[in-house]
Amino acid sequence: MRLVQIITLFLLIITFGVNADGLVVDKVYHPYVTAGEQSVEWRLLSSETSTKNRLGQRFGYGFSLTEDMTLESYLVAERDENNNFGVQAFETELRWMLTEQGQYWADWGLLLEAEIADVDGGRNYEITAGAMFEKEIDKTSLTVNLFVVQEWGETVPNETELEVRAQYRYRYRSEIQPAIELYTGENFIGVGPAIIGLKRFGGKKQLKWELGFITEVAHDGKDHSLRMALEYEF
Repeated sequence: MRLVQIITLFLLIITFGVNADGLVVDKVYHPYVTAGEQSVEWRLLSSETSTKNRLGQRFGYGFSLTEDMTLESYLVAERDENNNFGVQAFETELRWMLTEQGQYWADWGLLLEAEIADVDGGRNYEITAGAMFEKEIDKTSLTVNLFVVQEWGETVPNETELEVRAQYRYRYRSEIQPAIELYTGENFIGVGPAIIGLKRFGGKKQLKWELGFITEVAHDGKDHSLRMALEYEF
């Protein structure tokens, strides 16, 4: 019965997310905050289609504002069409844990993010807001992100987009947690395997890592994305 519920939820996510206007394969956010924590983070995304190769990286630092709220900032660097690699955007992200872990049938959180980017010689802006939830089912966890994105600027149209991300993870052990991830957008459904791990060093110190390979399955053609992330919390 639980497997049927999980499959049904994934199908609903796909159906709902297909109306979005684009896709950014990125991390799936969990709705948790650790009081008094600080973190440094690095992310890499390499995507390849039939017409374009993209390489982007994020470098971030964050700290908790309260016991249930954290603030993180990122420098976003990308390789342009001339193969020059440089900083193109700055992001600030606020995450708010709404419920204590295990308090209700699922754990809930909110995310608010602002971005300023210089692309093709123009200044663009983006605001993201949305919800995160996570449900533990025996030794597995289902995490879903639903984000509304508003963007405008000198080189992009003024439009509202929808991003849906999901991750179904088997908690085999802290260091090895295989998962399947789903990302949806307009005319895009991306699915692929991932591996997540966590190593604790005592106190609040821990290292998290993620590796995922997402393949577009909604239409024919080459569209693959490799994502990696390292985060050290202390």
